[in-house]
Amino acid sequence: MSNTAAGSTEKGSTTEGSYVSQGGEFTRDQRYIATRITADGRDGYPVEPGRYRLVVSRACPWANRAIIVRRLLGLEDVLSMGVAGPTHDARSWTFDLDPGGRDPVLGIERIQAAYFARFPGYERGITVPAIVDVPTGQVVTNDYAQITLDLSTQWRAYHRPGAPDLYPEPLRAEIDEVNGVVFADVNNGVYRCGFAGSQEAYATAYERLFDRLDWLSARLATQRYLVGDTITEADVRLFTTLVRFDAVYHGHFKCNRQKLTEQPVLWAYARDLFSTPGFGDTVDFDDIKRHYYEVHRDINPTGIVPLGPDLSNWLEPHGREALGGRPFGAGSPPPPPRDGEVVPAGHTPLPTA
Repeated sequence: MSNTAAGSTEKGSTTEGSYVSQGGEFTRDQRYIATRITADGRDGYPVEPGRYRLVVSRACPWANRAIIVRRLLGLEDVLSMGVAGPTHDARSWTFDLDPGGRDPVLGIERIQAAYFARFPGYERGITVPAIVDVPTGQVVTNDYAQITLDLSTQWRAYHRPGAPDLYPEPLRAEIDEVNGVVFADVNNGVYRCGFAGSQEAYATAYERLFDRLDWLSARLATQRYLVGDTITEADVRLFTTLVRFDAVYHGHFKCNRQKLTEQPVLWAYARDLFSTPGFGDTVDFDDIKRHYYEVHRDINPTGIVPLGPDLSNWLEPHGREALGGRPFGAGSPPPPPRDGEVVPAGHTPLPTA
């Protein structure tokens, strides 16, 4: 998520290139830094333990994907993680959660500094997630869709024992197909509703969103996961939108045909993933709400953050085990979050056991 895409919706271009057209349709700039970190180092950045730092904000759904995948694969020892705060100004995300307001590894106050270190005067969105080369302090990539795929495929030598295969080769075509429609109509669809500049553009986005949610409900009524019988990249990408739906998108973005809790299949599916180690324990509802309601002053001019919804129902039984499936395939769940990476107490409901 960018500091500008989510926070600026004036007609015409925003500072990152995302814009609302004359017809009122929100269009996301998808020109990301396409440099890849690969096992063979083909782009000049080989996979190396300890060399890179993943910069995220728990508020951001795109960054939340990378947090989940890194944890499921057990890459904590080889890829460190810096966590920016939930709000930002026009310049960039800031490390206001860290002592002194500086990332302890990169030594910078804003992720903007890593972008400018490689691209002076960088004019597109200063986005998270981003991976930074620690020795040079330069951003390597902010291509969030490719980042998680590369963590699965290029960092395989450093996966924990028992790590799941989130992007199994026999299922990649189907995963890619599902990801494509989910991105267009759901992940980005909620933004197309929230930042629509006309009633017509909003109505079009709204219908596409709920048509796709109905399609997903039908698909998931008879299978536990989106593709195959284990968790894959497709589930990670859908989850980070669903988990924000009632807290933010239903009201703030006017995605209000139904709440997630009023869509039985998707609600049970989301709770199933939430209770799976590596998913719910990465979610920070406090950061999520603060980001959207405080930063989007064009949508919420007062900056008042709602106190609800009640989150305790995320821990209710989901019953999805009856559909079969094995969350981690032949592997095993990840261990509990590391010290320093635990979501602050009170920010998300967690099992007491």
